[in-house]
Amino acid sequence: MEQDIFHTKKQLSVNGQTYDYYSLEALSNQGYDIHKLPFSIRILLENAVRNFDGFSVTKENVETLLHWKPKGSDKDIPFKPARVLMQDFTGVPAVVDIAALRAEVARKGKNPDHINPLVPVDLVIDHSVQVDYFGTEYSYQRNMEEEYKRNKERYQFLKWAQQSFDNFSVVPPGMGICHQINLEYFSKGVIERDGQLFPDTVVGTDSHTPMVNGIGVVAWGVGGIEAEAAILGQPLYFIMPEVIGLRLTGKLPLGSTATDLVLTIANILRKQGVVGKFVEVFGPGLDHLSVPDRATIGNMSPEFGCTITYFPIDDKTLTYMRESSRTEEQINLVKTYCKANMLWRENEDQITYTEVVELDVSTIEPTVAGPKRPQDKILLKNFKPTFIDLLSSSFEREYIEHEDRESVIRWKNEGGNQPTSPPKEITDGTKIETKEKNGLKTVWIDKGEQKFSLSDGSVVIAAITSCTNTSNPFVMVGAGLVAKKARQKGIDVKPWVKTSLAPGSKVVTDYLKKADLLKDLEALQFHLVGYGCTSCIGNSGPLPPAISKAVDDNDLVVCSVLSGNRNFEARVHSQVKMNYLMSPMLVVAFALAGRVDINLTTDPISYDKNQLPVYLKDIWPTDDEINAVLKDVLTPKDFDKNYSEIFEGNEIWRNLEVPKGKLYEWDQESTYIQEIPFFKDISETAPVLENITKARALLVLGDSITTDHISPAGAFDEESAAGKYLLVKGVKKEAFNSYGSRRGNDEVMVRGTFANVRIKNKLAKQEGGYTSYLPTGEEMSVYDAAMKYQKDNTPLVVLTGKEYGSGSSRDWAAKGTFLLGIKAVIAESYERIHRSNLVGLGVLPLQYEAGDTAEKLDLTGTETFTISGIAEGLTPHKSVDIIAEKENGEVITFKAIARLDSLIDIEYYRNGGILQYVLRQFLDKV
Repeated sequence: MEQDIFHTKKQLSVNGQTYDYYSLEALSNQGYDIHKLPFSIRILLENAVRNFDGFSVTKENVETLLHWKPKGSDKDIPFKPARVLMQDFTGVPAVVDIAALRAEVARKGKNPDHINPLVPVDLVIDHSVQVDYFGTEYSYQRNMEEEYKRNKERYQFLKWAQQSFDNFSVVPPGMGICHQINLEYFSKGVIERDGQLFPDTVVGTDSHTPMVNGIGVVAWGVGGIEAEAAILGQPLYFIMPEVIGLRLTGKLPLGSTATDLVLTIANILRKQGVVGKFVEVFGPGLDHLSVPDRATIGNMSPEFGCTITYFPIDDKTLTYMRESSRTEEQINLVKTYCKANMLWRENEDQITYTEVVELDVSTIEPTVAGPKRPQDKILLKNFKPTFIDLLSSSFEREYIEHEDRESVIRWKNEGGNQPTSPPKEITDGTKIETKEKNGLKTVWIDKGEQKFSLSDGSVVIAAITSCTNTSNPFVMVGAGLVAKKARQKGIDVKPWVKTSLAPGSKVVTDYLKKADLLKDLEALQFHLVGYGCTSCIGNSGPLPPAISKAVDDNDLVVCSVLSGNRNFEARVHSQVKMNYLMSPMLVVAFALAGRVDINLTTDPISYDKNQLPVYLKDIWPTDDEINAVLKDVLTPKDFDKNYSEIFEGNEIWRNLEVPKGKLYEWDQESTYIQEIPFFKDISETAPVLENITKARALLVLGDSITTDHISPAGAFDEESAAGKYLLVKGVKKEAFNSYGSRRGNDEVMVRGTFANVRIKNKLAKQEGGYTSYLPTGEEMSVYDAAMKYQKDNTPLVVLTGKEYGSGSSRDWAAKGTFLLGIKAVIAESYERIHRSNLVGLGVLPLQYEAGDTAEKLDLTGTETFTISGIAEGLTPHKSVDIIAEKENGEVITFKAIARLDSLIDIEYYRNGGILQYVLRQFLDKV
């Protein structure tokens, strides 16, 4: 119940109406140093004051925020977001969970209608389109048809949810990416609800939700379980954050882009160490960054490791709102409220930050990042030597210059090249020959008139994808101009490159068409393939058969280039071992070059029809050229047109038949949607806590294990545990779809947990999802071993290193961990979201004491582990005792910190998870 114990409730007149609001200035007048607080902390403070009820939000919570210290604190603060954003991969299991909650409430004789979202939820279907078709005018239509064919059952389920739940909207497939739609349409800056004004705030079930930090919205990614708790009215609790000030000076130099800037920031802030912290941007350099530039930076917050990268509302914010067709009434509401409530960007020099990191934006140079982490920055001018070093250090390959790579149509004089095996012909008549020169392999592919070679460093995927950069008109128009100039020079994309254009909203294709640049991109085979995340989340689709076979048969280290935000191992494509992030403009350039072992700053990118060299500088547009196009083609009408029909969908969506009723009718034969087993026959009181005894290690892992390693989202084959399950169910290989699309079925997902083809488990000889069943030493899939342990009633643990769970906010990385029978993870450090997700599933995150590691403690993972200190006196950050007994009887004892960071974390853990806690709270009240 709303209470105004701090006497801050005031009224504000704007646009001819009077609204209530909670005044930070009133707190300032009471002697609190509000002007010294970072803007992001002010928004958390307003949130706590407005939602104060003396129970879930206490006076101590508010005072903790009022007395924010630069070094943060170990005290809890609550947060109730104004709305929740979802995408379909994480949204489907969230809806499954809520539908399962309703089912259990009904089984217990209570009214299931009470289980409903209490805040608005927007779900955007954007993660399911795959690039099956590319390089043709029909690519978009065919990919959409395939998407519906594969996902009809999931989409019917989501459409049922839209009709069944209050406060729940669904944006159909083919309309855009959730974060770009959030930036361009959903985000209001300031919200008016029930006669009250307050800052727009969001949590999203995708880690790149901080993209809207760029438009002045405090927002971050959470696990699906946390989001569901927020949807059901629970505050999200987290430790008071430190706030790092990122002070920008200068402006981007000619030839550099916001992508180069964000990859530089990712590198700097990872080194700084900002995991779990807020970053707030300020300084004179901010005056030169548009909202799309800011959003590009905010989008990659999870790559830095921080919770948010916040940009306070200022004149640039209002300019973007006007350009993206927000109403003048809304713009005036934002301006008036923010200026009245100390949330307008001004007086930055009065703010106290935990630390300040300085960056002169004028020093930014063209940059790429990779090959497997977004923070691994490489200057474009150093790309070639860095690649050569990585080829040697990571793959033990000797590098040799291949002088004949420019021979695409012509077959050069081969000299000493002799076939080492007869040409292999595949189904489409293509022939593949492996030739040797100086003992090194080159693979030649003969496709009739075209003959070309593949080798280590060849680019096989070039994807303009992801909301990170497709939300930025400057780099998208820039990519179109690169394509136009390349056509004028008579050069083309290499024939072994799979190209794709997947913008984050239809606004992008509209302005590219108006600029007459879409035809230039299409002439280089960058045809529209869909509006979705595609290659950025592993939905790259298959490589052409000849390329795929050549790569596999010869173990080639081929590359992808993409304008995305993630390039973790096996994420983009299972056959592609090196993946590089870059601007859309550079994606086009590397597609023209066809390889990454090239210095684009000095070497020819290609040769024209007369065999004259063409350099990158010959096809790179100036800033003035780009801005002139933007001025002509980007108008508010483009946003109006597309967002007026955002919820309509195509004819297939409109004709989808869905079941009626408040309770979902579960189909036991479905391989997509199943009732999650978490809540069935749940006790109405939480069980007592117990110590973990005689546990075995299921996996022993290294550093930087991502949620992609734990719960992959891409394709899987017949030999995987998930593939075998589907085959038994009568699903053919071509209908497997992806792990991400099957997140509504726990049977598939638990089999996919720790099944990444690149995961390296020290308990297994094979790379991939394998382990040893320790009682016998037999090597088998992680899933099969876990089931044998469950049959033996043996609890399980995972040993791992630093930054465990970095990457996407995948709730299934925690759900799968729980369903495998893993009771605890022992790590050197955790990424913020995954630690929270583990707690939210009742899995205990333990952290070695400072200086300890598995290696230093001489732990191999073959020991038997007993963890005590859980059953009694469990407190936040309690030090627990662990006894590891080796097979020879030797005993190792050590302590670890229980990463239950707050009292509410302990309650969630005690209940076996956050949703179990919410369900018991509900059952207790009705």
